[in-house]
Amino acid sequence: MNLEALEIKRTLPMKKVNLQPTQILAIGFAVLIIIGSLLLMLPIASKDGQSLSFIDALFTATSAVCITGLVVVDTATHFSLFGQLVILILIQIGGLGIMTAATLVFLILGKKITLRERLVMQEALHQLNLSGLVKLTKYIIAFTFAIEGIGAVLLSFTFIKDYGLAKGIYYSIFHAVSAFNNAGFDLMGDFNSLTFYVENPLVNLVIMTLVVVGGLGFSVIYDIFSKRNIRNLSLNSKVVLSTTAILLFTGFVLFYILEYSNPKTLGNLNPKGKILAAAFHSVTPRSGGFVTLNIKDMTTASKYFTMLLMFIGASPGSTGGGIKVTTFAIIVMIINKIFAEKDDVELYGKRIPIDTIFKTMAIATISIILLATCLFGLTLTERLDFLEISFEAFSAIGTVGLSLGATPKLSNPGKILLMIAMFIGRLGHLSMIYILGTQKKKASMRYPEERILIG
Repeated sequence: MNLEALEIKRTLPMKKVNLQPTQILAIGFAVLIIIGSLLLMLPIASKDGQSLSFIDALFTATSAVCITGLVVVDTATHFSLFGQLVILILIQIGGLGIMTAATLVFLILGKKITLRERLVMQEALHQLNLSGLVKLTKYIIAFTFAIEGIGAVLLSFTFIKDYGLAKGIYYSIFHAVSAFNNAGFDLMGDFNSLTFYVENPLVNLVIMTLVVVGGLGFSVIYDIFSKRNIRNLSLNSKVVLSTTAILLFTGFVLFYILEYSNPKTLGNLNPKGKILAAAFHSVTPRSGGFVTLNIKDMTTASKYFTMLLMFIGASPGSTGGGIKVTTFAIIVMIINKIFAEKDDVELYGKRIPIDTIFKTMAIATISIILLATCLFGLTLTERLDFLEISFEAFSAIGTVGLSLGATPKLSNPGKILLMIAMFIGRLGHLSMIYILGTQKKKASMRYPEERILIG
């Protein structure tokens, strides 16, 4: 290349890549997953010194970053301490979110957070405006480490007694982080999760509390601590708290009734154990991923209801997945509006904006389409019972991590399908439309209105 050509190339304008906040988040999660996969493939990450296959390492990293908990190899028996710590770090960053973790680094280094970074933080935290984002992020980081620390201390009373001092402390930290981030990874071995502790009140209550608090959403928790009076809470917080309470109570009652006489689940437990197990399995489908009962032994009705709870999930801006409890609540109120022939969709004396209603229906529709597509793909790639693959699909899309034992049996195409489902579930179904779509354009004209027949 001669000097003249170099001069021409130097003067040519460089095309600026203008990424949207949702696209930046998606790329951040993807990069983190790739890094995690490469680390988990190292011989040092496995107890036997053998490298994990790329597809299994990628699946494990995706499940950890997307705080799901579905696993193709047992975390405790396959991974070394190094591998387990990699998974723990991926869970923590995945739970906090890419931008929250990046903000922590910026604060440590004393780096100024730019407007561009604040816009990405706004998208990541599901906030309506830019004001107070850095303050909220600092609160999220402090609260996360505090609640995980308290959880670890409480769990240590049981785990130190069962596993010794060093191992007990490590197990307490790992499970506290996994529970608060709704990840569902455990170190009990042989895919047993917490079944050994089905009648242990301390372990059950601590894990349930961590899962519920992590699934409420950071903005709701911040609202509770800053307002201190339930009457002054935002509409979002009121809807999240009331809907969560209704779902947890309904789940507890149904699981207690459906499994009460089942000898493989609640049937042989004492009265206290029955209550604990029913409550635990009402909590964990919201995105927790832990179990104290073998789900394969549950009645078909309980499995079906678990899938419904996994589909609903936790709260916006939380460590949980699903379509979110606020989406579910608005759908219920839309149906109520139609039956009651009301003019507006109302919640707690407030009118829900029409654009929120459109987004709610879009999320529900996208979720159903994604679920149907994933299920169709799994029926083509797998030779498993339909209920098994359905359960895995619901669990992956809801980033829950509960399984009927089919995940390790999946073919590579099946694993890829679930990885895509987990990734979309973590980012949010509506976010994927923004990532793949174009920027919003204001219409220059409006067409005449005409009704069509529906229903």
